[in-house]
Amino acid sequence: MKLSAVILENFRGYSQRTRIEIDDLTAFIGKNDAGKSTILEALDIFFNDGKPERGDACVHSTDTMIRIGCAFASLPTEIVLDAAAHTSLAAEHLLNEKGELEIIKEWDSSAKTPKESVFAIAMHPTNADATDLLTLKNSDLKARVKKLGIDESTVSLAINGSMRQAIREACHPLTLERKSLPLDKEDAKKVWEQLRPQLPMYALFRSDRPSQDGDEEVQSPLKFAITQALKELADDLKKIEDAVRLRAEDVAKRTLAKLNEMDGRLASELKPFFKADPKWDVFKFGLVGDNDIPINKRGSGVRRLILLNFFRAEAERRRTEKGALSVIYAIEEPETSQHPDNQRLLVQALKELAIDENTQVLVTSHTPGLAGLLPSDSLRCVRKQADGTAAVSHCSDDDLVVIANELGVLPDRRVQVLVFVEGTNDIEFLEGISAMLKPSMADVVDFTSDSRVALVPLGGASLKQWVAKHYLKNLGLPEVHIYDRDDANPPKYQPECDAVNARTNGSWAVITTKRELENYLHADAISEGMNGIGITFTDTCDVPLIVAKAVHEASGSPRTWADILGDHKELADKVSRAKKRLNRDAVAKMTAARFSQSDAAGEVSGWLKQIHAMLV
Repeated sequence: MKLSAVILENFRGYSQRTRIEIDDLTAFIGKNDAGKSTILEALDIFFNDGKPERGDACVHSTDTMIRIGCAFASLPTEIVLDAAAHTSLAAEHLLNEKGELEIIKEWDSSAKTPKESVFAIAMHPTNADATDLLTLKNSDLKARVKKLGIDESTVSLAINGSMRQAIREACHPLTLERKSLPLDKEDAKKVWEQLRPQLPMYALFRSDRPSQDGDEEVQSPLKFAITQALKELADDLKKIEDAVRLRAEDVAKRTLAKLNEMDGRLASELKPFFKADPKWDVFKFGLVGDNDIPINKRGSGVRRLILLNFFRAEAERRRTEKGALSVIYAIEEPETSQHPDNQRLLVQALKELAIDENTQVLVTSHTPGLAGLLPSDSLRCVRKQADGTAAVSHCSDDDLVVIANELGVLPDRRVQVLVFVEGTNDIEFLEGISAMLKPSMADVVDFTSDSRVALVPLGGASLKQWVAKHYLKNLGLPEVHIYDRDDANPPKYQPECDAVNARTNGSWAVITTKRELENYLHADAISEGMNGIGITFTDTCDVPLIVAKAVHEASGSPRTWADILGDHKELADKVSRAKKRLNRDAVAKMTAARFSQSDAAGEVSGWLKQIHAMLV
């Protein structure tokens, strides 16, 4: 399952119901005390069975009910409520108007010890005989079947799901309304019991930690690794639990037999039971460095570096691991105590993590160094309103102007040439290839180290790139535009290309000879970068699509590629992930020798030389 939104109501600064959209990478940007950390902490309460304190109720509200909710996409195709039959969330009308699973947890803050209640918010039948079916026992469902005059020979009376389906059909047409459904009894309770183990794991890394033995800043990655391992080993742990229970039952059985030899009237049964569910959180680790110096005795910057490299290691591991658990990493102010170079490494690691289809990353920030590196479409503005409550919104162009000014994200005045490309994947390609070629070709531009040139994507820019586009474009600087040919004839961007080439200020534009930049990669680099997946392609092939198909077929998924082709969103997601990995991992495996074969005509290297010649 994938988190698509978090919903807060009457929790700290969030007075009214506030729905906050979540992407693979989501960054909450705002001033101190605006309400950024509240979002991450609310999710920690939701996923890790925490409890709000009485003081967590919003002081600007008269409501006593605290509500924290999550909406999920990429849902399980079926759930098992009856051992003999499967059903689905859609069949049980447990999805909201967006087709999401929306779960709300509530606590009454006026109670001495607030108790949790769980609800599903769904478009559910309001018909009198169909609205309460999930809360009815088998006997009650049988009575409802009889009341409605349903032919019992057409229904399996032993299976609740079969009776619910027959009752709904008898009540057609169903009237659906958005309802709050308690998941606390009968099959409604079973639904929640089925779904809880399938929720994503959630790990929150806070920024302000004490420096003491067992420091959470270092412990958190280790503790989270233990939690992941225990979840993956759940079946084995269940076997251990069952073996212990059987051993206890055997001892009790033999003890009872001996007791009966002495006096059969004393007891007819001795039944052992667990006083509490077995706990497996008994693993405690520490970290020592050189000369056995405890890591918690080192500076805060070092501890944060360990955290940074935990994310880098996780990004690498999850790229190569099949069937990885769904995980949400939430990091407060990851730039704390970090040099700007390390901030760039951290953002890169987080972006790599977010590419994985089972991983989402949430961050908070209020500094220009980190915020400027984040994709602008990942940013969420968090602001404190005039009445003291918090508000969150997607960032419009006007918001980006305000954020850039508030955080001090300013354009680089050293820029002499702007190079426009279609998207951020093209930037990764050109940065990687230019840096790789520079040692053997002194007359090519290196986009990674030359401050005189700025790469600007026409879509999906980072905040820093957006600022360059927004401010520097009006300075009349020479521009270079590089467009993919794709498969249209004439090329889609031919008019834009002609317009740029008609300028008289030194600007120029090209359209790739091959289909797109991925076609300039060497097949061996693709194989090495994609963990051994080999493909063959021509200059006109859709390389990301071919790679997406190969990755899917190698994953062992029960869904066929034909199924994926029929699911537009799933197909788009897979192609997008393939494109990102090609421009990151395959580009990293390119060499000058390989590029001389894949770009035999010297097309790309020619662009880089021409751009370099424009710089003074």
